[in-house]
Amino acid sequence: MGLIFTNHAIDRLYERGIAQSDAWYTFSHPDGYLPGSTPGSTKYYKNYGQQRIEVVAKQNEKREWVILSCWSKMVGNGRPMFPHRENLFWALVKKLASKLWGEIKKR
Repeated sequence: MGLIFTNHAIDRLYERGIAQSDAWYTFSHPDGYLPGSTPGSTKYYKNYGQQRIEVVAKQNEKREWVILSCWSKMVGNGRPMFPHRENLFWALVKKLASKLWGEIKKR
C-alpha cells in the first residue's frame, strides 16, 4: 500500500470495523483535508454516502507516510457514528432535568 500503519491505527481500524484498504483509499483519494491536532499531521477525509472516514497521517524523518489514527462517523443527518458516547451525556441531562422538574411539580 505504500503506507506505514502504527499499532494504534491498526487497533482503531479493528475496533471501528474499518478496512485497512478503506483507510488507504481515504488517504490517497480524499474529498478534503485539514491540519491534524498532532504537529505536522494532516487529517484526510472521504465521504462514503452518509459515512465519513477520517485518517490522520504524518511523514516520518525518512519522508514515508505514517497513518497515526483512523475513525468514521455519520454525516449529513446529525447522528454520530458512536451514539453511546453522546447518549450518556444526554441521559445525564435528561435525568437532571427530570429530577428538577419533579422537584418543581412537588411544590
